[in-house]
Amino acid sequence: MSTHDEHEATRTVGLDGLKALAHPLRVQIFEVLSMHGEQTASSLAERLGESSGATSYHLRQLEKHGYVREVADRGTGRERWWERVPGPVQIGSAELDHSQAARAATRVVMREWLHHREAGVREIVERGFDELSTAWKESIVLHSASVHVTPQQLEQFNERVIELLTEFTVEHRGQRVPGSRPVQLQYYGFPVLDGIEIPESTEPQEGEAS
Repeated sequence: MSTHDEHEATRTVGLDGLKALAHPLRVQIFEVLSMHGEQTASSLAERLGESSGATSYHLRQLEKHGYVREVADRGTGRERWWERVPGPVQIGSAELDHSQAARAATRVVMREWLHHREAGVREIVERGFDELSTAWKESIVLHSASVHVTPQQLEQFNERVIELLTEFTVEHRGQRVPGSRPVQLQYYGFPVLDGIEIPESTEPQEGEAS
């Protein structure tokens, strides 16, 4: 999600930018541009089952906050082409943790993103193994693992995975080589909410037997 010769800095979204993205249709537009590349308001409307007036309005709002931009040297005055602004986007930060408005907006965005990611996996399970070629079917991986670690260990591992994903994206972004198609790479790493956290100190307390 950055230039081919160097990584672009991750963009951490502030409260205004987060609120601007916290609309289901805007998240959908962002997702389509990320996955399928350049689109017009009309093509987005057809793909998403909306009016071109609605997609045009939301594109302008996304542009205002730096999520999308008009494609240079393409389109006409009546038909503008849009693309997602390259670079990773990070939703949420320590600065916004204490803001109720930020938490509510984050839930809207993450809920919509999760909906689309789940839908992609369901499509593969329900249709992919019937419709795809053998080569594509053999390339599919649906994998998960469970492990007991500290927050710091999870953060370090997440950083390694994200770096690998970013390098792979940078290497192949914009390519339209024969035999290629859009591919979605998903990765989740999160604590299990109903799990039991081991206390940081396991030394015997005063009055306890060692």
